[in-house]
Amino acid sequence: MLKLLEMSQTKDADPAFPAPRIGRTKKMRFLSGIFRSAALIALTSTAPAAADGGKVLVIMSSASQLELRDGKQYHTGYYLDELSLPLEKIIKAGFTPVFANPKGNAVSFDPVSNDKMFFSGNDATRAENLKFVEGIKELQHPKTFAAIVKEGTSDYVGVFIPGGHAPMQDLTHDKALGEILVSFHSTGRPTGIICHGPTALLSTLSDPEAFRMAVIAGDFNSTGKLAAGWPYAGYRLTVFSSGEEHAIEGPKGQLGGSVQFYAADALAQAGAHVDRIGAWQVNVIEDRELVSGQQPFSSDAFGDAFVKKLKSAKSL
Repeated sequence: MLKLLEMSQTKDADPAFPAPRIGRTKKMRFLSGIFRSAALIALTSTAPAAADGGKVLVIMSSASQLELRDGKQYHTGYYLDELSLPLEKIIKAGFTPVFANPKGNAVSFDPVSNDKMFFSGNDATRAENLKFVEGIKELQHPKTFAAIVKEGTSDYVGVFIPGGHAPMQDLTHDKALGEILVSFHSTGRPTGIICHGPTALLSTLSDPEAFRMAVIAGDFNSTGKLAAGWPYAGYRLTVFSSGEEHAIEGPKGQLGGSVQFYAADALAQAGAHVDRIGAWQVNVIEDRELVSGQQPFSSDAFGDAFVKKLKSAKSL
């Protein structure tokens, strides 16, 4: 992905993968980065007790490796900007994040995401976002999904799932997560999902493991039956597109191999209306309680939309 996006920013860029249209001059990007850096410093020094908007459950993966086809593996985790940018906005809006993952183990981020290209080309902003997330102690000791299920989710105003490839490894078929997400869906509370994060919605299927295996095997005769009764059937959403995935696959690509299944195809097979636009372009979709973003370049706009949804829900 790094190589592809660097190429997209040159005069000889492949028109099939243009650079993201962020509509800012270099000076504006620099100033934006300075202001955001200052805001992050202020956030890290603000006591959690100051937040009064309610709690937002932040769903993380326990995985640090993604199993690829042919027995290969890719070192993964969450994408830095997909967590830090929306989380900054969530905290500034007065909400308190609570982190949870399957095992309660320390989470990791994809090292590829630690790059200024995901922060409007501003390295100071990248560094401050890294410092921001590294200062969140709860990411080292998140709650387990089992603990969240036992406690219940009624105290949370919404749920947020950042991307990176890690959710495809464990969140897609975690039944405890499925129970958690259904509790938000059934009450219409905001659910924010970005990049590969939307694949976590597959955990709400009646047999998510069987569905996952059918998708990997290309057994689309079975996926239709296994998807019956999916809570999110008919929802419009976006996710890391198959075209974007193809662009970073292969021996010389970011992944060094091929994913076992494509996020967009799996969600479509489950019954979602997957809305994708050109590779690396900002794309945010809202449908009922769902707010989704296509990939890391959508993180900023996604965060704004999700916080707006949280505020609207809080005012009801």
